[in-house]
Amino acid sequence: MTYKPLSCIEIPATSTTLYSIIWLHGLGADGHDFESIVPELKLKKEPHIHFIFPNAPIQAVTINGGMEMRSWYDILAADLDREVAIDDIYQSATAVTQLIEQEIERGVKAENILLAGFSQGGVIALHAGLRFPQKLAGIIALSTYLPTTEQLKSERNINNDNTAIFMAHGSMDPVVAVQSAKIAFTQLKELSYPISWHEYPMQHSLCLEEITDIAAFINQRLN
Repeated sequence: MTYKPLSCIEIPATSTTLYSIIWLHGLGADGHDFESIVPELKLKKEPHIHFIFPNAPIQAVTINGGMEMRSWYDILAADLDREVAIDDIYQSATAVTQLIEQEIERGVKAENILLAGFSQGGVIALHAGLRFPQKLAGIIALSTYLPTTEQLKSERNINNDNTAIFMAHGSMDPVVAVQSAKIAFTQLKELSYPISWHEYPMQHSLCLEEITDIAAFINQRLN
């Protein structure tokens, strides 16, 4: 995958922009996928939040027969270990890091920028956020896992050692096994990150209870 700046769906703040939320979609979706969640969250600071929903690059995905679709990285095998193209993860994280830097250049403090991601997007949110050189507001990792925890041990940035992580998963997820997510959660916990685990009786999706919990996390982090 060749790195290019990401195209994005954006919902501007209706008042002075003080916060930014960058929300990354899953495999085969696009930036519109989570656009409709904004009014459902009913966030206290919503008038001051700039929402950014990037579109992943279009590339061939091995487990889907080489079909081209929006993907943050190639998946080579869909077993529990989920063999993936690690280089793609780094390239996508670089592109997301550029979005964070653009928001900082616009005047939003890094500590008021929150990353969220679903499935593949959650991988990139964790990978980019925990390596970012300035403290971020928080990271939301939904229905996801993390193939780069070993690299994180040496690549983590001290400024995000205490950044809160909200990790959630469906107990009946047929796409990303809940066991894969729990492995990532345990590894991040062992690395002393302030991470919380939330599990819901659902498949590879979101549910109303989860949206309520996500909103509570965001309201706590953006204050």
